[in-house]
Amino acid sequence: MKLLTYDPGTGPRAGVLQGADILDASALLGASTTLRDVRGVLEFGPEAVDRLRDAVDRVNAPRVPLSSVKLRAPILQPPTVRDHIAFEEHASGQWTREATGPRMEVWARLPIFYFSNPLRIFGSEETVPFPAATKQLDYECELAAIVAREGSNILEADADPYILGFTIFNDWSCRDLQSDESQFGLGPAKGKDSASSLGPWIVTRDEMAPYYRNGTLHVACKVRVNGTLWMDGNAWNMHHTFGAMFERAAQDSRIVPGDVIATGTVGGGSISESVRKGYPARWLQPGDVVEMEVEGIGTLRNTLGPASNTNRDLRFTAPSQRPLPEPLSSDDLQRVRERTAPPGGVPA
Repeated sequence: MKLLTYDPGTGPRAGVLQGADILDASALLGASTTLRDVRGVLEFGPEAVDRLRDAVDRVNAPRVPLSSVKLRAPILQPPTVRDHIAFEEHASGQWTREATGPRMEVWARLPIFYFSNPLRIFGSEETVPFPAATKQLDYECELAAIVAREGSNILEADADPYILGFTIFNDWSCRDLQSDESQFGLGPAKGKDSASSLGPWIVTRDEMAPYYRNGTLHVACKVRVNGTLWMDGNAWNMHHTFGAMFERAAQDSRIVPGDVIATGTVGGGSISESVRKGYPARWLQPGDVVEMEVEGIGTLRNTLGPASNTNRDLRFTAPSQRPLPEPLSSDDLQRVRERTAPPGGVPA
């Protein structure tokens, strides 16, 4: 199934995509009140998703054309958002940074994550306000698993039943703010605080089974900005599995329905990586349309609007901006392509 949140003009509600139509999840489940998003479905009862799957073909529920409604983020306000860094191409700056040493040893050993802001989640087709404090806005093309049920101290081998399904996650990143504050060592913090996009819907794990192998998603990923291709990659070589991410997230802690477990940037899925690969990338500007297309899921599309912050004298900006990298040499680019090419596939 494809589970989503839509707004027909009367407020957000959970739905199931069937062809070009949306079936109302509240009606399918016989809920006495409106289920406002997919998290509401998960919290409706332990078997709600199975009941929903059964009801799609059995219950005569109201339906509306997808083209007639506004999509919202499938989880309007996740309880938590954990964002990882699971792809070596991104972690190593396409192998332009030190490939060995303490930093990469920790990366290889641990599914490292930080907590992002669950209060600034945007859905597909929503306008994302441009952060006024940055001069270097970036996107990050990521995948995300959505937690289906509560758990603590689960193991990697037991993690799949906790995965509802998968969606696309865009980790909008203010690179100048991130670079400035990261000198202190507390992580990206304000550089990742302005917005994240999630959507267009959640594709349940059973429907993604053809792409889900050994705990990772083997899916092609593309990014276009204003219709121009800036990324053409594949997520097949994720270093840590979703199960490992779930295990570490729940270790001595707790995950709950609607939590977002994001992978971090798929190789090639940020502006610096695009530039190194020779794409015509640059820092983002108001008015840009950013589209992320992932095989088996769909397309997450946002337009960057003007800054909503009207304060003129912003105190907490970065004193300098880092330059974009130079494109890789043809030999280095070929090595990256060979290293990241899916088995039996065309180099990314």
